[in-house]
Amino acid sequence: MKKLKALKCVFVLMSVVWLGGLTACADEGMWLYNDFPVRILKNRYGFEPTKELLEHLQKASVRFNSGGSGSFVSKNGLVITNHHVGADALQKFSDKDNDYYRNGFNARTNAQEKRCLDLELNVLISIEDVTDRVNTSVKPEMSAQEAFIARRAVMAQIEKESLEKTGLRSDVVTLYQGGLYHLYRFKKYTDVRLAFAPERQITFFGGDPDNFEYPRYCLDFCLFRIYENDKPAKIEHYLKWSRFGVGENELIFVSGHPGHTNRDFTVAELEYLRDVSFPYRLKWLKKTEVLLSVYSNENKEDARRAKDDLFGIVNSRKRLNGMYAGLLEPDFFTKKKTEEGKFRQAIAAKQDLKYASDAFGRIAEAQKSISENELRYQLLESWKGFYSELFYIARTLLRASDELAKPNAERLREFGDAGLESLEFQLFSEKPIYDDLEELKLADSLTWLVMNIGYSDPLVQKVLDGKSPQQRAIELVKGTKLKSVDFRRKLYDGGKAAVDTANDPMIALARIVDADARAVRLIMEIQDEIKQQAHADITKARFTIEGTSNYPDATFTLRLAFGRAKGYEENNQKIPYQTNLAGLYKRAKEHEYKPPFDLPERWIKRKNKLDLKTPMNFVTTVDITGGNSGSPVVNSKGEFVGIIFDGNIQSLVTDFSYSDEVARAVSVNSQAIIESLYKVYEAKKIADELLDRKSKK
Repeated sequence: MKKLKALKCVFVLMSVVWLGGLTACADEGMWLYNDFPVRILKNRYGFEPTKELLEHLQKASVRFNSGGSGSFVSKNGLVITNHHVGADALQKFSDKDNDYYRNGFNARTNAQEKRCLDLELNVLISIEDVTDRVNTSVKPEMSAQEAFIARRAVMAQIEKESLEKTGLRSDVVTLYQGGLYHLYRFKKYTDVRLAFAPERQITFFGGDPDNFEYPRYCLDFCLFRIYENDKPAKIEHYLKWSRFGVGENELIFVSGHPGHTNRDFTVAELEYLRDVSFPYRLKWLKKTEVLLSVYSNENKEDARRAKDDLFGIVNSRKRLNGMYAGLLEPDFFTKKKTEEGKFRQAIAAKQDLKYASDAFGRIAEAQKSISENELRYQLLESWKGFYSELFYIARTLLRASDELAKPNAERLREFGDAGLESLEFQLFSEKPIYDDLEELKLADSLTWLVMNIGYSDPLVQKVLDGKSPQQRAIELVKGTKLKSVDFRRKLYDGGKAAVDTANDPMIALARIVDADARAVRLIMEIQDEIKQQAHADITKARFTIEGTSNYPDATFTLRLAFGRAKGYEENNQKIPYQTNLAGLYKRAKEHEYKPPFDLPERWIKRKNKLDLKTPMNFVTTVDITGGNSGSPVVNSKGEFVGIIFDGNIQSLVTDFSYSDEVARAVSVNSQAIIESLYKVYEAKKIADELLDRKSKK
């Protein structure tokens, strides 16, 4: 009942928010660091950040390439993020005897810190606008396919030149759906070691019932350390720790990497999400959730193996459900259509904006083609028909053998010279691969492939090779040698000749699918090129009409947002902005300490040592979305006061719109982290380092 009432609030929120563009209101905005709205912030809060503060926040922020955000919090390379962001790394060096994901980890010395198998962290060093160079490569007389190839080529060339010149990871990022192109240069760290992690139960206290809810009582954090030359890195830009947390209505900032939003989508694009993309993705997520849940219920070891995959699937399903519910609200599309119509009229009324007059129509036509090809794209290229780590490895090796023989400018984007080092880092990871789980996932996804395109489809017949999905999956997993990193290296280094003669069944399967997968991918890329050109015209026209005081949709690149620590009202009840440790124990007692409201044993034993008034979680009006998990929350002094780990259910529609009426970002308070480190975990060394204190030996 609580969630149904909350969804009603979501519908109201979406019906009152103006959706004609991304012109910011209230505390809205995922702002670019090179175009931060200093004037807006000063007018609203009377605070003007210095260039030095902005640079400091930028270079103290960290991107986890496994998905998520973090920040430097000590001069000796400590990085804080969420436990659920670090879960992938925790899983990979856990085993049946040591479940660090479930039981936690505390390195008493640097020598005890555990090196992650394939975790890459990125720190943004600089941003350069390369829009003119990208756009001038596309000539008016080019077809959509020619334009796509030309744009891909120049982006690859820019990235390669930057890498060779600076040695930094270099990515050309598309902004405003094609309105601008910026070159982001990152310092890359690959020697990352785990320093501390709490037990999963305290990081996800309340489990499924409390997920996307508030009040919350979670200690969702963990700590890694960056190493350079086998020594803890010396960091200039790190966030000083606040022992005082955050006050009610205090101005705060969040520096993180929001993954993806669709706020400047047209009506046609939103209808595609509502009618095609979301329904299909939800079906896949729900059936995969059941599959992994059943597997996990067999025994503790199976549960450990599938835990990270299952958490990701469940979280994605919940988030997508909330977004889909918003798109099904009639008032949302009524208002969106009205505002889009007004904007198109404004374009038509100005002679100098005629270039954008047919942009919405071009997007609608491209969207039709995308909708027609969505199913095969998801099944063949986006791995939903081949849900297997071993298949992904096989495809990467197969395509690498073809792509790396081509000039850099002609390759698929993921095989460009600028990104090869990161690709190889992942490809040669020693992460564990479990045969039984691989067989289960692959058999289920092959069944899904048959269900969606038909048993008699010629490609399906080639894939199954006269066997059932289960028989075929077992044959492939047992027959492949790709679990061996040495074997992968041999094939990768040997190029096309080595891959073609490998006689590996998983590579053979990837080869069967590859031509069809590439073909449907090219169709989608060409249609995206058409949309990018149309969105570029829309963006240019919008800047002319409304000015440039807006921000682009999220792209998993660094953004800075601001807001206040503020409660809200729900069902005529005032929800406080902050919870405390006393509330944690009260909620556990209310549920008789039964899962998922049970507490780790040490939390029960050491309750009397804690100051139960210590703030635990708090909510803010700051504008976030998926990918912001692990983002630091800082005050106006640039001090670390908390860490983002979730949003309430009313925030799920922020992919399409923003309001600070009831939508809130949820964070762990810096005070709760320090209190628990000292008094629950006896991790004095780590706590002292966070507070810049010298520990006594």
